[in-house]
Amino acid sequence: MAPQPEEVDESSSWPTNYFNYFTEIEEHFQKARGTSLFLMSPLDWALVETWKNAGVPLDAVRRGIDVAFQKWREKKNRTQMVNSVAYCAQAVMLEAQVMAGVAQPAVSRAERAAPFSLEELDTYLRQNAAEIRKSSEFAEIALAVERLAADSAELYKDLEDLERRLTALEDKMIAIARLRQNEEDLLAARRDLDQQLRPYRGKMTADQLAMLERQYLERRLLEKAALPRLSLFYLK
Repeated sequence: MAPQPEEVDESSSWPTNYFNYFTEIEEHFQKARGTSLFLMSPLDWALVETWKNAGVPLDAVRRGIDVAFQKWREKKNRTQMVNSVAYCAQAVMLEAQVMAGVAQPAVSRAERAAPFSLEELDTYLRQNAAEIRKSSEFAEIALAVERLAADSAELYKDLEDLERRLTALEDKMIAIARLRQNEEDLLAARRDLDQQLRPYRGKMTADQLAMLERQYLERRLLEKAALPRLSLFYLK
């Protein structure tokens, strides 16, 4: 009998599920927790972003969440509900290590259908450009996003490349916003981060904590400056 082709794990395909990363994780956590009322906190969003940037497969996150909740339910004395995705951080990273040898999908990333339409992409880019243009310090960034919107039909053919362009622009926008940040705002952000992160520090390595802190502070920085996230991950 001829050997069968390896099964492709669609949960890690790109971009079919790639841009649904945040939504899928939030919905899976809600399901595991047993309530649809839960919304991820800024710390949770920052943590998920570190997983996304590190290339942690979506399926590894799902499995890690399930394992963490299973262990929590097996505890005899449960005094508190799980109120943060950070509770699952250690289990997620262990699952990611287990899946480290999974073969890459055989189908080219660029050949997969996008999870949003060209019209939705065009609207997303133009709305972001308009938000950025409200602050004169970011006029150059706004112009660059407007140019991307003008070429959206062509860029839609290669969303991976568009994501790289948007990431570069967001990094530049964050650098400008950081120069405008005063010491009081930075101190307040770090205090808030320390308070939220304190219960979960023991579940993460030093490198993971450093990445999480950076993502959280960048997210807080953009929110304070009323600037949008540019990544296609935030296109809903």
